[in-house]
Amino acid sequence: MKTEFDDLRLNDNHTYETDRNGEKQVIKIYSDEQLIAKKVTLKKSVRYFGANNYHLFLSQQH
Repeated sequence: MKTEFDDLRLNDNHTYETDRNGEKQVIKIYSDEQLIAKKVTLKKSVRYFGANNYHLFLSQQH
């Protein structure tokens, strides 16, 4: 999921926001204001979350 997450984040068709609160960092990726993926880092633990159809956005070309 890490590589897929980076592909989604670096895609010019998507926007992302980062929020940091102490040791916790959250990165959310949006496509047309719809949340499609999220990464949560807490200390040394990293968890990735994707919408049910996030893989459809990997090859999205506009």
